[in-house]
Amino acid sequence: MPDIKSALTIAGTDPSGGAGIQADLKTFQERDVYGMSVVTSLVAQNTLGVQAVHHVPVEFLEQQLESIFSDITPAAVKTGMIASEEMMRCIAAVLSKTKAVYVMDPVMYAKSGHALMGEDSRDALKTHLVPLAALITPNIPEAEELTGIHIVDENSMKAAAKIIVREYGAKAVLMKGGHMEGTSAADWLYDGSSFTAYTAERIQTKHTHGTGCTYSAAITAELAKGRSLQEAVRIGKDFVTDAISYSLQLGKGNGPTNHWGYRLQGVPVQEEQHDEVY
Repeated sequence: MPDIKSALTIAGTDPSGGAGIQADLKTFQERDVYGMSVVTSLVAQNTLGVQAVHHVPVEFLEQQLESIFSDITPAAVKTGMIASEEMMRCIAAVLSKTKAVYVMDPVMYAKSGHALMGEDSRDALKTHLVPLAALITPNIPEAEELTGIHIVDENSMKAAAKIIVREYGAKAVLMKGGHMEGTSAADWLYDGSSFTAYTAERIQTKHTHGTGCTYSAAITAELAKGRSLQEAVRIGKDFVTDAISYSLQLGKGNGPTNHWGYRLQGVPVQEEQHDEVY
């Protein structure tokens, strides 16, 4: 029998398929791991924004987690949208008892800017889940919310990273620089002792819906397969860069990334209108 690795995503949904659990499962499949999911919130959203949100009862969240961990224990777990402190406590109770590698994508806003987490929940995130994380993957706005630091350059990115690891207790943090300006998109991995830079050419496109979910899911999949943190981040960076590069150009707003983009190396890409910068 082949040694099949599995990964679990605990997050909200996206019926348009670009972000959330749907993006995570697509990414797990493309990275050759068996994907499983636990739903925290049902989100009515598309490339134009979020129309409605329905949070599942905490009791049902607990039942979903029990279904997974009583049967197929994942090698790695990632979390995305978690709306309430009660949900965080429930998830933390399970994660604290497992050997699965835990990656946190601290989803606070949709691509449209719609808030997906309340202020009280952000404080609870730091208390209950950040200390359990092998890696946390905030973008610039999320890192600012978590640390209170106004991030404007590499130095302030690194200062925020040190707070998340040294003060909040995460084992490592990947500071994503997609919101910064410049010709390249530079991310910084901090493991508590040193920084490693991961850079890619900045891509001119508005089609970046679900990039954060996809990036962290790719890293989670590679960690599930036993890769080192540095190697998993490198593969994840390449995967999401290709997903952005080979645009699907779907939807009327910020379109989704292309989860099979890495398979299109050398294939001509259709021209698109360059409206935004990632």
